Amino acid sequence: MNDQLNYAPCGFVTLSNTGIITDVNQTLLDLLQYERIELVNRHIETIMTVANKIFFHTYFYPYIQLHGFVNEIYLTLKNKNDLEVPVLLNGARKERDGESYIDCVLIEMRKRIEYERDMLSARNKLEVLNIAKDEALETLKTLHAELGKKQEELIELNRRLESQASTDGLTGARNRRFFQESLAGSLSTFHRLHIPFSLLLLDIDYFKRINDTYGHPVGDEILIKLAKTLQAESREIDIVARYGGEEFAIILPGVDRDNATLIAERCRLTVEQADWGEYGITVSVGAATVTEEDTDETLVVRADQALYASKSRGRNRVTHSDDRSWQEEGGGAD
Repeated sequence: MNDQLNYAPCGFVTLSNTGIITDVNQTLLDLLQYERIELVNRHIETIMTVANKIFFHTYFYPYIQLHGFVNEIYLTLKNKNDLEVPVLLNGARKERDGESYIDCVLIEMRKRIEYERDMLSARNKLEVLNIAKDEALETLKTLHAELGKKQEELIELNRRLESQASTDGLTGARNRRFFQESLAGSLSTFHRLHIPFSLLLLDIDYFKRINDTYGHPVGDEILIKLAKTLQAESREIDIVARYGGEEFAIILPGVDRDNATLIAERCRLTVEQADWGEYGITVSVGAATVTEEDTDETLVVRADQALYASKSRGRNRVTHSDDRSWQEEGGGAD
């Protein structure tokens, strides 16, 4: 970062697609009373109030992924001494060196604080003079009700925005677009911080026969129930997505090869033991754990090859891409 930007009259921070701080200028460091080493590689939400974390997560990420920018977001950050610092944020998604970043400009909201002080002073004067007390109270109630209504409308708008941007319309799992963005973000974090993660691809065995025999409505109900089953088996930080058709994908942050196989086997067994009525649903699973040589494409290919091996070896089983024994068995899958 050059000196002109580093000492600009406003804060500047660069985030990864997942919200990790990758760079920050001196102006923002001074405002928040941090040293650079204390903020870089931290998640931006760690310096926010609880309410702002929720707002940032439900509005900022979906909106900037859809539109590439956000303007005039009012946030309250916390400085090193845990004191609140109100700021106005503008952000834009940028591409540099083949990676996607989010550049944000933050301006301290001094005028808002002055406005709140003026409002408090006016209120104190009204209380002292006792002028139109009942009318003032009614006005405050009306404003409070209107504010509550606007907040409810904003929450509903955010919910719809997030749903459209990241959720599969049938199953309620994350959609393929969100999966691909999350996979790219996980790879970026791995190459930068060397935090491992694994990928599972799951495919419903003989799903075409179910559709052909019982019809697509039954097939849809099975897809919905499978998505809920996989979500129930997953951690909050895991990404469960519908990859396409009857195929699902799960990104497992912080999970190495051995644990990926254990988790995949647990998912497979849970599906097998679930109550599917007369349909007897099972899944085949392919797992892959990230390596230094991987791109998002190669990792998916390795997981897909392992999935194919599970189907070739009889279905209803788990194969990890590192397990090469299956390559000598041959066979094929419908």
